[in-house]
Formats: sequence, structure tokens, C-alpha cells
Amino acid sequence: MSTLTWAVAAVVTDDAGRVLLCRREPGGRWGLPGGRLRRPQCPTGAVAGAVRQEIGYAVEVVDLVGLYHLSGSTCGGPPASDSLPDVVVHVFRARAQPDAALAPPAGCTLSWHLPDRLPAEVTPVTRAAVADAGVGRSGVLRDLRPDPATGVPATPVRAVDSVPPAPRAGSDVRPGP
Repeated sequence: MSTLTWAVAAVVTDDAGRVLLCRREPGGRWGLPGGRLRRPQCPTGAVAGAVRQEIGYAVEVVDLVGLYHLSGSTCGGPPASDSLPDVVVHVFRARAQPDAALAPPAGCTLSWHLPDRLPAEVTPVTRAAVADAGVGRSGVLRDLRPDPATGVPATPVRAVDSVPPAPRAGSDVRPGP
């Protein structure tokens, strides 16, 4: 049985609505900037530092998109695959600082992407979190267990979010401040 790894990441957007992705090795998958959560750090406090360390500049953390669990095992069951890690990622929504220059550390390639045009080679957490952030979800709980037929994490399996229902046409409900 693998050890659970806690991580933080951010869906970093710019004024054009693009998402910043990082690829750590040539030919590797694109992912959200972030890193492992070092205990006893609080995820909220750790995300800005982890993102800054990985991409080389500051971001403004806005809110929590959700918690994403990627695992090769079924909930409570034996591992279905030894190739998938057992990771819980706290994904936050963040904005790039306007005066921040892109200066990634060695070994990290950065690239801006439209949310509906992500590269094919993205991590399952990245694909799910960008989709959730793109529709304004907050507080998502998503389990990215693999599909038994393919072994590939299914996106989405289930989610609980706090997106309020849209007001009915003709109602007097107004958005909050």
C-alpha cells in the first residue's frame, strides 16, 4: 500500500482567461504549478510559496477550487494499479500578478493555454481542476479513481460543489455583493 501524499496546486489565470501550466520534463505531462505539502504546513498558506518556487513569480490566491484524490485504488479497496500515486491535491484559484515576469527555475517549461484547449498530455487533476475552475466551482470534492476497463482515471467520477443554482427567469433574485 502506498503512502498518501498531500500536495497543493493552483489554477493560475491571466487577464485573458488563459491558464498557466508547467511541464517538468521534456515529453512529460503538463500540470498545474504547485508542489508537495510539507507537514505541518496549512494548504492555504503553502500554496502561494509552492507556486512561486515552481514558476518563479508571485500569484494572488483567490479561493479553493477543491480537493482532488488521485489513486490507483478504489475507496476502501485494494490497489487497482501500482502505477498511480495516492495523492490528495488542494487546488486553489489564483491570479498572476500583473508585474510578475516569467522566470521559471531550470527544468520547468511554462506555457499559457485556453481552458478549452488544453494539451492532450495533462494530468488528470489538471484537467478536472481547470474544468471546475472554469465554471466557477468552489469546494469541489473529486475522486479520480481509474476506470476499471481502461485503468485511466475517470474525470469526473463525482463531485460536490457549492455553485448556487441559477436564478429562474423572471425571478427577483439578484447576485450577492
